Amino acid sequence: MTADPIDIPEDGKLADNITHFARALRKAGLRIGPGRVIDAIRAVEAAGFSERMDFYWVLHASFVSRPEERAVFHQVYRLYWRDPRYLEHMMSLMLPAVHGAQEDRAAAAAEKRAAEALLDGADREIPGREDDGEDEVEIEADATATISAEERLKSLDFEQMSTAEIAEAKRMIARLKLPVRPLASRRMKADAQGSVADWRGTMRAAMRRGGEVAWLSRKSQRTRWPNLVVLCDISGSMSHYSRMVLHFLHAVANHKGAGWARVHAFTFGTRLTNITRHLKHRDVDAALAAAGAEAQDWQGGTRIGASLHAFNRDWSRRVMGQGAVVLLITDGLDRDTGHDLGREMERLHLSARRLIWINPLLRWDGFMPKARGIAAMLPHVDSFRAGHSIASLEALGDAIGRARDAGEKDRLMRLLADG
Repeated sequence: MTADPIDIPEDGKLADNITHFARALRKAGLRIGPGRVIDAIRAVEAAGFSERMDFYWVLHASFVSRPEERAVFHQVYRLYWRDPRYLEHMMSLMLPAVHGAQEDRAAAAAEKRAAEALLDGADREIPGREDDGEDEVEIEADATATISAEERLKSLDFEQMSTAEIAEAKRMIARLKLPVRPLASRRMKADAQGSVADWRGTMRAAMRRGGEVAWLSRKSQRTRWPNLVVLCDISGSMSHYSRMVLHFLHAVANHKGAGWARVHAFTFGTRLTNITRHLKHRDVDAALAAAGAEAQDWQGGTRIGASLHAFNRDWSRRVMGQGAVVLLITDGLDRDTGHDLGREMERLHLSARRLIWINPLLRWDGFMPKARGIAAMLPHVDSFRAGHSIASLEALGDAIGRARDAGEKDRLMRLLADG
């Protein structure tokens, strides 16, 4: 049984359509240059396109070079070449409140990313659709962003963002970095410019020359990189912020040369879930989809004490070595009375090199540490900072670089003592 022939427009613009398709793939994250586009056009000319699957795999071989790019290619191809009503479906993906032409379902991994890439600046006709004489609806998307617009978006609360603003914020978050300074190790290494004399190395070199000391060997102190451990609250009150923080964490975990030895990530609501392995996936949509599937307590209750107890008992010794820095992302509104939250926080603090608490409630000017959970946790952190916007995440990088940065902790501790 032969496959159905692919519908190719009879306007003689196949090369233009492949070029537009390649541009969409590039916007979706694939590394495609002009050379690959030319190779793809030549490959289609050589292989032909009498069968749908032949055309698919020729373009796949021309544009896909990494395993993580397969899902993105498949979704862009499906929306661009195979779906006769792909524009309506893309609009339904970009605007979840509006039901599209296809069935009401959650978008697959990389599907929204493909839709964004195809809608970005699209001003051409839909491939494969003939003019039926009706009035055309022109859809324009202005992708340009002024400095003032970017600054406004950086300071905007995640919870107040529209769908378009969230999409742009995710792209900005993907470019953020979280640099860290290396730690001084007790071990030494041979270094001709070192400030410490290496007497053993000097004597070993002299023994190889019959006991004659030709030069003085030197050594210097080694440096090592710490681990980053993130505990992220995914309860109902934190859902808008935790999703954006996980996007930021994925960017940090996959940024080469960031300095961290390893990045460990855990989510908690009513229970603790280790999502470290999911963040290793290069595609952010697939990574967060897998993390959400494993963490069954999304938008549920909050049991901070029980979750920290599980971490201290099961994971602390495994991931807290080498001077780990801990980021605790939660609003501190604990509803668990079965565990001593202050004791668990103290144990976590003693195991970490630095414990930084990120709380989105700190965005309010009148924030007071009156809640029982906040009052129990605050004394055991090194730094207390807001985490409700892109600007606050950018400031986090500066806070990690400053060893004595306490954020708002000192001010709130004074309020707690006076109250």
